[in-house]
Amino acid sequence: MALPAFAGASAPATGRGGAARRSGRVALLLLLPGIAYLLLFFLAPLLSLVMTSLQSPSETVFGQYDFTFNWANYLQVVGQYGEQIGRSFLYALLATVFALLFSYPLAYFLGVNLRGRPILQSLLLVLVVAPFFISFLLRTAAWKQILSDEGLVVSTLKALALLGPQDHLTGTPIAVVFGLTYNFIPFMCLPLFTTLERLDLRVVEAGRDLYGGPFTTFRTVTLPLSMPGIVSGTLLTFIPAAGDYVNASSQFLGGTSSTMVGNVIQSNFLVQLNYPAAAALSILLMATILVIVGVYVRRSGTEDLL
Repeated sequence: MALPAFAGASAPATGRGGAARRSGRVALLLLLPGIAYLLLFFLAPLLSLVMTSLQSPSETVFGQYDFTFNWANYLQVVGQYGEQIGRSFLYALLATVFALLFSYPLAYFLGVNLRGRPILQSLLLVLVVAPFFISFLLRTAAWKQILSDEGLVVSTLKALALLGPQDHLTGTPIAVVFGLTYNFIPFMCLPLFTTLERLDLRVVEAGRDLYGGPFTTFRTVTLPLSMPGIVSGTLLTFIPAAGDYVNASSQFLGGTSSTMVGNVIQSNFLVQLNYPAAAALSILLMATILVIVGVYVRRSGTEDLL
């Protein structure tokens, strides 16, 4: 009598195992299009970029390059463009800090103070997102016109003796950092708003009930609870800002003394046709950003964002 019971008990287990295998195959089939997309449009270009960065000029055909495992390309671009690389990360850091300083009060006002007024909250959110409906290039070109020597901003600053008669804003690091900050403020504001909008205000009230002043309550309660939004916003701002080449271009807000690594990559790839140098700079930029992001996320205690 025990044997039939044992055989009957094994049937459901076998059925569950078969169902799990079928479910795994179905999940794999559903993932195949995404995996194929990543292999085709991410991994393959990345491998091509790495191989290009290790090429050397051909000894037989002018203008062509051969794959020679030339690791010296990386040392060469660091020595030649180290100033632009450092300037890129400095500008990106400044733009990220300024964007955070501007966006946090705005996000707090939208997510906390206007929580019970959804119509006004939605309207102001639309105003935050509205610049995305205009081309990035057009917005930057508009600021070039606004900050030009004949514009209202420079004229007002000169009238207030804050700028000298021969001073100007366009073509300076100030204009580049300003352009980066302006263009990436929505990337900072929206993650902060999402976090602060879900903030449990009862926790903030508990901090006040425990005799915490406004600053102490903000520092010990609100700020730690909003760290996921801060980390997400800073990553979404810093990463594209470090590789930006539009704002620092001499055609827009930058000049010859404020070029970034993105401008150097563009010049080597499209003008000088020095593909190994452009590829090496791109790989170095990606690797450095990955290291910075990993250290930053780990130090901020939000490893689950990686």
